[in-house]
Amino acid sequence: MNAYCDRCGEPRASGSHDACLAARELEPPRYCGQCRRRMKVQVLPSGWTASCVEHGALTR
Repeated sequence: MNAYCDRCGEPRASGSHDACLAARELEPPRYCGQCRRRMKVQVLPSGWTASCVEHGALTR
């Protein structure tokens, strides 16, 4: 499991991230869950791509 929330960038242990989980159903991640860096995100009609400089790309 990632140490950081991929929507708000805060540590997962810092509290409830229920709103973040609900929003992530419709939105791509904004922060890397491993290092908390802001990711480069591209939204396409067929999905999205998000990439961290350190940890690479995610696609959906």
